[in-house]
Amino acid sequence: MNLEQYIKEYHEGRSNWFIEEVQSVTNQQRVMNVMNLKDYLNGQHRILQKPNEKFAGKEYVPRKIVLNHALTLLNFQTSFLLQNPVTITGKERIVKEYQKVNKQGRYDRLNYKILHKMLSYGQVYEYVYLDKNTIKSKLIDASEGYPVWNDDNEMIAFIQAYTVNGVDYYVVYSKDVVETYNNKGGQLRLTGRYANLSGLPIVYKTMNEVNENEGKSELENWISILDNLEDLISKATDGYYKYITGIPVITGQQLKGEGLPVDIIGAGLNLDDGATFEFVSNKFDSNAFDTLYETLLNALYTVAHLPAIAVGRTDISNVSTEAVRILYQMALMKAGQNEQYMREGIEQRFEKIRRLLAYKGVTFTDDEFDSLGLVFSYQLPSNDKEVIENMKALREIGGLSLQTMIEQNPYVYDVQQELMRLKEENNTRYSSGVDNKTQDVVFNENVNATKD
Repeated sequence: MNLEQYIKEYHEGRSNWFIEEVQSVTNQQRVMNVMNLKDYLNGQHRILQKPNEKFAGKEYVPRKIVLNHALTLLNFQTSFLLQNPVTITGKERIVKEYQKVNKQGRYDRLNYKILHKMLSYGQVYEYVYLDKNTIKSKLIDASEGYPVWNDDNEMIAFIQAYTVNGVDYYVVYSKDVVETYNNKGGQLRLTGRYANLSGLPIVYKTMNEVNENEGKSELENWISILDNLEDLISKATDGYYKYITGIPVITGQQLKGEGLPVDIIGAGLNLDDGATFEFVSNKFDSNAFDTLYETLLNALYTVAHLPAIAVGRTDISNVSTEAVRILYQMALMKAGQNEQYMREGIEQRFEKIRRLLAYKGVTFTDDEFDSLGLVFSYQLPSNDKEVIENMKALREIGGLSLQTMIEQNPYVYDVQQELMRLKEENNTRYSSGVDNKTQDVVFNENVNATKD
């Protein structure tokens, strides 16, 4: 089913079909969920809706402690995967062009934003376009994007809808055309029509067991635990100040004075024989609180794949690289999953960039394009000295190529650029298999022959 058939079947061929699509119940429910998640990240938590209480005949405002653990968890997952730039690998000519596009379009920063928004709201959208002579991308927020799917779960159109100063704006993306509309002045009107050179926007989404066309926010897995953490610590603090503070109780008769002084520091009481004085208070079971709080916190870190070592909850000393990998195993698993989401979207970006480069007269063969690859460098704590020594040992026995050695070098982020620099320094063609050591031997032999 193409777009024309879809409009005819589901919207009876109406020209304003995209407004009906945006206002559908399914789309509005999804957008409402995204807006609720935005409010949560902005600090509007359920604990703040807790009603006031009555205590000692007066209205008491209970403590409402908000924990911002969600932002910490999101930042950790994003930084762990994309703190280091993604490396583009492949044949030299195509990598050089794609690196140029990557730098001009500032795609390293864009990748970071994409992952953060995808984890926060479940999905985000990217449109690749040609701005004069530069290839760029713009992000479309999950609250503004409305993909249109046919019966075969194929995206046949995309709608961006947003409101500014009471005016509704619509951008309708079809396979070959981009149209813009607004209702300024009270009437819907077409304001622009442009050729769509790159095709439909890219959909970045996480896995959703219920709907394969929509992602699921990581926040939805954490909010219930976070709400209980905030409720527990708020109630515990209230309980300490309201019920643990002692109430003075006097039995018998006071010999002199007018009761307990307001400022009891430095003062005393004169009591009759047999009279008693004591403070009566509830007991605060700190052990029970610690157990409940630690249980909830550990459950949160487990669901979020956050290693305790990353937040200073585990003492370490003289830990090897392998031991650190074991401690970060859960984080590595989650990063591998997030990498697949990002890789799927970036590969689609590569195809669109290839199409736009062709309009600029830069073309590549299928073999060159198929050679493109992505290398993600996780922000994993490691002993760089140990890694380099291991690579050196493998290199010396011929068990590691120079390019692989550079790719695994913790100090190198741009493999192709580093290879070019080495080539310029040593005037060596690495494709011939000649390395620094071989070149030094050949140089020394030539010097000795000249002396003889």
